[in-house]
Amino acid sequence: MNEHLFQKLVTIRRQLHQHPELGFEEFKTTALVQDHLLALDIPFETVAVTGVIATLQKGEGPVVVLRADMDALPIVEDTGLPFSSVHERVMHACGHDIHTTMLLGAAYLLKEQEFNGTVKLVFQPSEEGNARSPEKGKSGGQMIIESGKLNDAKAALGLHVHPLLPLGTLGYRNGEALANVSNFFIHVNGKGGHAGSLEHVTDPVLISSQLIVAAQSIISHTATIEPAVLAFTNIAINGEPSHNVIPEGVLLQGSLRALNIDTYNRIVEKLQALIKGMEISYGCSIVLEFTAYYPSLLNDAQVHQMLAPAQEQVFGKSNVKEGTGQLIAEDFSFYSRLMPSQFYFLGAQEGDNTSFFLHHPKVTFHEDCMKLGAPFLANGALDLIRSFS
Repeated sequence: MNEHLFQKLVTIRRQLHQHPELGFEEFKTTALVQDHLLALDIPFETVAVTGVIATLQKGEGPVVVLRADMDALPIVEDTGLPFSSVHERVMHACGHDIHTTMLLGAAYLLKEQEFNGTVKLVFQPSEEGNARSPEKGKSGGQMIIESGKLNDAKAALGLHVHPLLPLGTLGYRNGEALANVSNFFIHVNGKGGHAGSLEHVTDPVLISSQLIVAAQSIISHTATIEPAVLAFTNIAINGEPSHNVIPEGVLLQGSLRALNIDTYNRIVEKLQALIKGMEISYGCSIVLEFTAYYPSLLNDAQVHQMLAPAQEQVFGKSNVKEGTGQLIAEDFSFYSRLMPSQFYFLGAQEGDNTSFFLHHPKVTFHEDCMKLGAPFLANGALDLIRSFS
């Protein structure tokens, strides 16, 4: 990548970082992306409210996908950067500003290359969740995959910046690399009453406490080897708190995470069985409601091998590092369940940062990672086209 293009990317990234937008509200981000695609004369279409799919076709050949997410997070930025967010409670704390910029960089690089095939450049909205989704419970990635617009693709490639991975390093894990993750509510409905007359109540607070403790044994007796977490993150009663009133109900909120999809399904089955048994034991009603689900991200070992030339050319073989699975969610998983895919972590560690990870208000990313990320996306697309030709 020449210095002129790199400086263009730095300008784009800083503009995006300064003006972050939440999921399905990335209107200015999308407008910026479209301006650059128009300048490159690359046709595009909109999808999933604020998403963009650009199609760069040269001759006849296989279709491959490059994907970047665009949304920010509801976090108050505390980096002290001169281009910090101008929106008080919105921040690019997961590096999606860099992802979007690198994909535009790849578009600039690919425009100058000769190949026989099609690269679909997917600028995806709302990876971080479904809070504003027009389709209940669905993220931007899920909506794009379900649109059918990528059904002709042979493979997909994605990158995610990693603030604790050294600059110049590319991290990967084949197989299930990132977790199955679901968010849930559990509604415990009892019978309220006076705290001094417990014989007349069905205490949802007591039932909830028993449920929380019992649910933890599901993990210890189901996921003894595979990483898994069942976390209760919030508890609320129906009504105003009082010293002498047992509430009618309790709402539990939480997250279930498991690296292996079969382990995840077994945990769900056992949680449902536990709830059914407690309903019988306590004479109450308990409703389990899942509000979002990302399947595990499945990296394809053959695609990883197809990308070996790009890995070595951009990073050098010794800087491509195999890692371990992580209990974080990523909706690139929906792409990986439709077509052979690879999702890499791009080293973007800045200075001596050893503690500020993704989603932290102080997290920063080394902009030089774009010198590697954009060429890797471009070269990777060419490797995949050649491999599937």
